[in-house]
Amino acid sequence: MRNGIRDRLLFLYKFLRSPRQFGSMTPSSRWLARAIITPLPWNELFNIAELGAGTGAITKYLSAETTERTNVLLFEKDPDLRRQLHLRYPGYRLFNDCLRLRLALHNSNLEKLDCIVSSLSYRNFSMLGRVQFMEQITASLKEEGWFIAFEYFFPRMKRELQQHFDILSIQYVPLNFPPAIVYICRKKTSAYAKQQLKVIFI
Repeated sequence: MRNGIRDRLLFLYKFLRSPRQFGSMTPSSRWLARAIITPLPWNELFNIAELGAGTGAITKYLSAETTERTNVLLFEKDPDLRRQLHLRYPGYRLFNDCLRLRLALHNSNLEKLDCIVSSLSYRNFSMLGRVQFMEQITASLKEEGWFIAFEYFFPRMKRELQQHFDILSIQYVPLNFPPAIVYICRKKTSAYAKQQLKVIFI
């Protein structure tokens, strides 16, 4: 309980200093975390990345599902939050820049990821940053790998996601501040992507 209050105060402090980076005044709620974690087939996931891990609001639910065999990469830009994550999850690898996701995989001796969970505010990226973000994700995920993301208020990511992923479900989570929209996606196969390109150029 005390850690939860401390995390909320720290997150609020960080938000007030850099609202564009954090996108929300509070960490993700347990209802949002469960909406993200529950649909995943954990017995099939061995290489996972969480982008924008923050205070670990989703990480603690993720850690309850993983085993010692699971490789977990956490990305958090803020150095204070990154240090806190390192203390709480010493077995996880910590990185500061999700736009260098492929490099992080290389340095971790991993080829592809089975799943990526993103807590990053998509609307806070520049147009170029959005392109780079999606390129890093699609290049790092195996075919039919899982990508879970959420955003606040109105669905803006859907069109972008549909270019690269099959959206299996969209769930509205009202018990979060702000209320969130969760996308459960799987990466399209290269054969499907090639077929789409052929349709474009015919």
